[in-house]
Amino acid sequence: MRWDHLADTPAVPADIALFGRDAVTTRVFDTPEFRGITFHEVRARSIVNRVPGASRMPFEWTVNPYRGCTHACVYCFARKTHSYLDLDTGIGFDSQIVVKVNAPELLRGQLASRRWQGAHIAMGTNVDCYQRAEGRYRLMPGILEALRDHANPFSILTKGTLILRDLDLLRQAAEVTEVGVSVSVGFTDQELWRTIEPGTPSPERRLDVVRTLAGHGIGCGVLMAPVVPFLGDRPEQLRATVRAVAEAGATSVTPLVLHLRPGAREWFFTWLRRHHPELVGRYERMYAAGAYAPTWYQRRITRQVHELAAEFGMGPAGRGAHRATPVPDHHARAVEPEQLTLL
Repeated sequence: MRWDHLADTPAVPADIALFGRDAVTTRVFDTPEFRGITFHEVRARSIVNRVPGASRMPFEWTVNPYRGCTHACVYCFARKTHSYLDLDTGIGFDSQIVVKVNAPELLRGQLASRRWQGAHIAMGTNVDCYQRAEGRYRLMPGILEALRDHANPFSILTKGTLILRDLDLLRQAAEVTEVGVSVSVGFTDQELWRTIEPGTPSPERRLDVVRTLAGHGIGCGVLMAPVVPFLGDRPEQLRATVRAVAEAGATSVTPLVLHLRPGAREWFFTWLRRHHPELVGRYERMYAAGAYAPTWYQRRITRQVHELAAEFGMGPAGRGAHRATPVPDHHARAVEPEQLTLL
């Protein structure tokens, strides 16, 4: 298992079993919310990662305190990153969670460095920093405190309701720096949610997060991602989702069509054959050219959602830019294992 680039301990011989002596502590908790999940606690060498210039992302730096995600979204692009550690990209990605237990102290040290120029830091760009593990490890309060204390601008993208635990810290940070929060809600269809995002809070609960943040003066956008072809893209489905987003008080809604990179693609098609075998051929044709749906289809969805957003009184995603989470360029490519793009 390749842990050397994550751990601050010396490299270990390849013949030492599994995780490398002293580099990783492996824990299993026998509680209902963590049953079947293994946590690998590492002391990372660094926590602020530079996004490769080739990615064309609208931000340069990210912080990712976890790898792997119990949200278990079958389409998650980050599944491929587990293969860099010789971990399974299917069930293993959902149940083998790497925890960078020293993330808050590393970040505070980085922000205090004379070389750090106070650039925007994006979180939730690899896996969700408010996934279930955060309820136990509580890494985000220390991360937010460091960002607040150094008045460093940041943004968070999440599907997790646990972000409300840190509402006071978000408000304090927003008083001294630019803070952007976005919640990911691709659809409101209950059946689709239960099968494709089985470990996440329901769309309704995520929209409650938007509503609560808005009620406390923290503007929150919605990343309508993914729009799932043939399962969540009917006009009435798009209308229902955009209406719910608007009623929750979101500042904007930004649609992103499902894309299927290697790692995610194989896992998604396994799910599709099990739940919707009649759609396999249509998906093979739609994604025959690569990871992305055809441009015409993406443009159609974007146009429909923007028209609905205007109808329901929401402005374009760029309005109030300092409060908005940067929207990713989906044609960005992950170049290095630790330098990953969004969704």
